[in-house]
Amino acid sequence: MHILMIAPEPFFEPRGTPFSEYHRIRALLELGHSVDLVTYPFGRDVSMPGLRIFRCVRPPFITRIKVGPSYAKIPLDVALTVTALRQALRGRYDAVHSHEEGSAIGIVVAAMLGLPHLYDMHSSLPQQLSNFAFSRSRVLHGFFRVLERVVIQRSRVVVVICQHLQETVREIDPSARTVLIENAPGAGDGPAKGAGASVRLELGLTVSTPIVIYTGTFEPYQGLSLFLAAASHVLTQVPDARFVLVGGHSDQIAAIRRQAQELRVDGRMIFVGERPAEEIPAFLDAADVLVSPRSTGTNTPLKIYQYLRAARPIVATRLLTHTQVLNDSVAILTEPTPEALADGIVRVLHDRRLARQLGERALALAESRYSYDAYLDRTREACAALCGAAPTHVVAGGACDIPRL
Repeated sequence: MHILMIAPEPFFEPRGTPFSEYHRIRALLELGHSVDLVTYPFGRDVSMPGLRIFRCVRPPFITRIKVGPSYAKIPLDVALTVTALRQALRGRYDAVHSHEEGSAIGIVVAAMLGLPHLYDMHSSLPQQLSNFAFSRSRVLHGFFRVLERVVIQRSRVVVVICQHLQETVREIDPSARTVLIENAPGAGDGPAKGAGASVRLELGLTVSTPIVIYTGTFEPYQGLSLFLAAASHVLTQVPDARFVLVGGHSDQIAAIRRQAQELRVDGRMIFVGERPAEEIPAFLDAADVLVSPRSTGTNTPLKIYQYLRAARPIVATRLLTHTQVLNDSVAILTEPTPEALADGIVRVLHDRRLARQLGERALALAESRYSYDAYLDRTREACAALCGAAPTHVVAGGACDIPRL
């Protein structure tokens, strides 16, 4: 298929949805399809055979876009709509594939061209408003609930990234065709053995220094305030521990650093900022403990799948956002309190045998359930459903015959 894809995100930037989009595109190309991506005017270009990127114009005074809902997205999405419509009329496509709120554009373009539409649902649109504390407007929440329902009903296939979203879709439309493709593409995500030594050297830490690592964005729902508070408790029992935070923009890092100073743990915190995706596995390999302190939300963090492949003990809050993938045999799951999170971290730092067992089980889970082959199979299933065919009839390679308009 020749696919028109609409992505209302900065592509590519090393954060959740752009990562998911990148791997989705990579899988589609590997299955023999080609993709024309219409996206925002931010992010670095990615070169892959079969992919063309078309960026919308940048509205005045907008230089970057933050994670989640924002007023800056309104003029950006208007510009994105213009670019998508222009490209739809110029190209010859077999299907439209849209992400997040880009689905509102996607269903219009698909209807205009008489093409099937795939909605890539990374989160519930009305739930985003609550998760990011963007607005309490009942009118706005109601609008996004209606939009989500219309998009689901007008899409031939809805791809969801976690079980909770699949249940959300079924509540809205029990007849909707969903395909669960978890954000676990697999290939290249595991660290090379010994890669962490260079990270410890870069950070000025010895091979015996206990390192607790967090990777990801610095948005409030990630629970970094909880993590900092837990760190103060950890240091009373493991005073030589160091906490490495990978990610965050400069203003976010400054805010978290101020919190660390108030808690008097700033001397044990190391902020390395955003790093290229290819450097993250080395940081994971340097860790004695990997932490996900998320405090709200239901979608599984993309980092969890990469944590599993690192074969390191994971400490995470016992919330749906984690328990859809993690369980007590592969991770230390704690209540979302500073004391409980700290106890979990200290437990694996003191018990090396337990830490090793958790890491081994985590890697085994990643290799058995979240392999790249499984990811490709799910992508192939979604393509078959988009073509109107049963998944069992998909030929090797995944392409299907749709008459070009």
